[in-house]
Amino acid sequence: MTDNARASGDPVSKYPQPDFPQQDQSHPGWSGPMDPPPDHGEESYEGHGLLVGRKALVTGGDSGIGRAVALAYAREGADVLFSHLDSEEEDARETVRLIEETGRTAVAVACDIRQEAQCRALVGRTVAEFDHIDILVNNAAYQMSQPDGIQAISTEQFDRVVHTNLYAMFWLCKMALPSIPRGGSIINTTSVQAYKPSPHLLDYAMTKGAIVTFTQGLAQMLAKDGIRVNAVAPGPVWTPLIPATMPDTAEFGKQSPLGRPAQPAEMAPAYVFLASPQASYITAEIVNATGGTPLP
Repeated sequence: MTDNARASGDPVSKYPQPDFPQQDQSHPGWSGPMDPPPDHGEESYEGHGLLVGRKALVTGGDSGIGRAVALAYAREGADVLFSHLDSEEEDARETVRLIEETGRTAVAVACDIRQEAQCRALVGRTVAEFDHIDILVNNAAYQMSQPDGIQAISTEQFDRVVHTNLYAMFWLCKMALPSIPRGGSIINTTSVQAYKPSPHLLDYAMTKGAIVTFTQGLAQMLAKDGIRVNAVAPGPVWTPLIPATMPDTAEFGKQSPLGRPAQPAEMAPAYVFLASPQASYITAEIVNATGGTPLP
């Protein structure tokens, strides 16, 4: 891929296309060894002052979509606190560096959002740092491919998927709401899997469908309070979760009509828009960013 191809905006040739080298990592994975390296917007995302003075809490901000969102928010003028797992410390330090380069405040908090007490502590830390929360992004998720069917999904795996993807979102919304002022925004990460579930990701897809319903219901509940609730539904995105949870990375994203996976940087603008005043009349919506896969 040439610089001209990326600059042209051609959605097919803008970023690397499969086949990729086969690669495997232990969960949760990290960005360093990925080939091709993921683009989080380090060189490409340019801010326009859309979120000046805002305070954001982003889960899973160490890498992937979370890092791209955290970086974009900072370049738009927001201060960002993000969560990560203990094992993701190296990626988290890089996210902090990128945010601080913009002149905004970056706070990385290691925690396990599967635990209610740790979600409460995460919200408390954010309020202690920033006084309030203008933007809550529930982005962190867990998946594990099980090509051998439902019998291969253990109760332990099912619990981990549900607690990471659903319980944490519920707890964080409930706990953060007293600190979200009118004009605030909650943005959840669902998936193309909510509408077109892959059998090998059955439990993950189930939670992503639930996120759609939760988002639409909570948006109606909070409309009177002046708080908007939306979600982004990505298609295949090249993040550390892929080599850490998928058995075949070589052709990842090839099924997209654009013929490739998205880069995290391509997801960030949707999260910026939904958090910004430009989206003041948009709530209970799902922004589909699937590379051309039609969704309802």
